[in-house]
Amino acid sequence: MTKTFIKQNNLNLLLCLFAAFMAFPAWAQNPLIMDQFTADPTARVFNGRLYVFPSHDIVPPEGEGRAEWFNMADYHVFSSDNLTDWTDHGKILDQKDVSWADPEAYSMWAPDAVSKNGKYYFYFPTRIKGAGAGEKGFSIGVAIADKPDGPYTPQPNHIKGVEGIDPNVFIDKDGQAYLYWSRGEIYGVKLKDNMLELDSEIKTFEEIPQKGHIEGPFVFERNGTYYMTYPHVANNTERLEYGTSDNPMGPFRHKGVIMDESASGTWTNHHSIVNYKDQWYLFYHDNDLSPDFDKNRSIRADILFFEENGDIRKVIPTKRGIGTTSATAKIQIDRYSSKSNYGAASVFLDRLDPFKGWKVVLNKPNAWVRYNQVDLGIEGPGKVKIRARSLSGGAVALKLAGQDDRGFSEVTIQKGGEWDVFTAPVKNGATAVQDLIVQLISGDGVEVDWVQFEK
Repeated sequence: MTKTFIKQNNLNLLLCLFAAFMAFPAWAQNPLIMDQFTADPTARVFNGRLYVFPSHDIVPPEGEGRAEWFNMADYHVFSSDNLTDWTDHGKILDQKDVSWADPEAYSMWAPDAVSKNGKYYFYFPTRIKGAGAGEKGFSIGVAIADKPDGPYTPQPNHIKGVEGIDPNVFIDKDGQAYLYWSRGEIYGVKLKDNMLELDSEIKTFEEIPQKGHIEGPFVFERNGTYYMTYPHVANNTERLEYGTSDNPMGPFRHKGVIMDESASGTWTNHHSIVNYKDQWYLFYHDNDLSPDFDKNRSIRADILFFEENGDIRKVIPTKRGIGTTSATAKIQIDRYSSKSNYGAASVFLDRLDPFKGWKVVLNKPNAWVRYNQVDLGIEGPGKVKIRARSLSGGAVALKLAGQDDRGFSEVTIQKGGEWDVFTAPVKNGATAVQDLIVQLISGDGVEVDWVQFEK
């Protein structure tokens, strides 16, 4: 572990302490959260709002945990009603709060949460006190709350009869709840109505591909078809796959790949699939904020589509992610939807502190980036501000996709190489939700941090 990430995590810990006392807004685009490491996101819709329950990668205190492995001591919950502005509701559970768990295991791995009987049930895996090494030392616990964001009260015992990790709970339309988990293979069982005890024999899903590491089941239903989805190391790293059935207990017929192996080489992926406001989304993770260490991960989301026959269309990861961005917000165009094949790139603002985010570098004539879904409002903006810099000076044009290459503003970036905010009037009455294009029109190179419109 490098000193850089230790320094970053110290800042992260301070922010988390603050979050314990009050909810505060987080980032948007991909990755969704920019002030801490997050992984294994389970997305759920409660009371018309989307909540994400991830695990929380940290750098453990010196002498604790495993420096070159996953270290997770607690859980946060995040929520949004527009998929753009995320609120961190703070820590909802710590390993030291669980009476049956090893308080120094740093193994609070991938969780899940569901609602039933007017209560919220948070399922989490961790190592049992006194357990030996390996996944046999893990079980799954439950914490209960009256609200999605807690506070959660952990139950005094883990679920009897369950050994393993990565709990997933699916509640069918008839109210029957099912628990799935993994330990080398994927298992499933019915739950009693109290959501705390098993109510059937445990089934091993042997029909799921057995070659290569497999974990992280997530089950959902659509149009009468049950989908079993899971990460699977078929080649080098985990990709997301799925099978379908007419029964939540299978058997599941293997159908294909939801998402290919990560281009970054991150060994794990862990996901959930949710329908929110009549659109399906895939939540997953990668190592955006920790490119040199894939045990510190960041949650992401992209739109997911189905074919007419019910097959899942493969999801291609994007920087842009999901949600509509207000034109009056600081538009992080480094999270672009697409870019020119030349002279455009997204790089860290500060390689030593990835939490500061990225910038766009435009260094070839006419190089451009496109940022989808910007809400310019009913009346449209009157001017634009750009945080940028250029050693030799230059200019960028702001354009709307599909409007005959006509720019609606041009911003001159003065030479000097220091970051500054440059402004310009907006020429035309650009309104409604549009795709924004930022294009270099003069100069040898311009770096752009963000774009923001004003009335």
